[in-house]
Amino acid sequence: MAEDDVDFAVAAYRDEGEWQLVELRPSLAEDLDDLTKALGRFPSDVGVLGLVSMNDDFFVILRRSGGEVRALLSDVTAALDWPLASGIADLLDVEDPDDDDVPQPAGDLDIVSDLGMPAIELGVLCDDDDLYPDEILSDVAARLGFGEAFDLLVR
Repeated sequence: MAEDDVDFAVAAYRDEGEWQLVELRPSLAEDLDDLTKALGRFPSDVGVLGLVSMNDDFFVILRRSGGEVRALLSDVTAALDWPLASGIADLLDVEDPDDDDVPQPAGDLDIVSDLGMPAIELGVLCDDDDLYPDEILSDVAARLGFGEAFDLLVR
């Protein structure tokens, strides 16, 4: 995997009630442990979100709160080809996908429900084959209240 495969990696956290966004080095998105450690350096009253888009293929939302890590992988079949997706599948204790498996999300669809985006709406976005990962993450960011800053950072 090359850093060129990472469309973007962003940390989002709230500090004194205001969302802050930081672009992360693309190399951090190559490995779940590296990404999780990077998220741990940011303070937040609601946990730190890691938003990653990979090669216009899939996205990841991580939420780290202290030592707890929650994850959503938009397409479990990405675990066949991508180390980050494979690491998340392992974290979630998901069976290894087969080549003929249908793309589907794995993990915690409730990952941001307490922040303003219900699981059902996130699930609908994950199931929309016409949307690219960056478009879905932009929609999530807008729903959580930092869409404009997110779009400026990743575009």
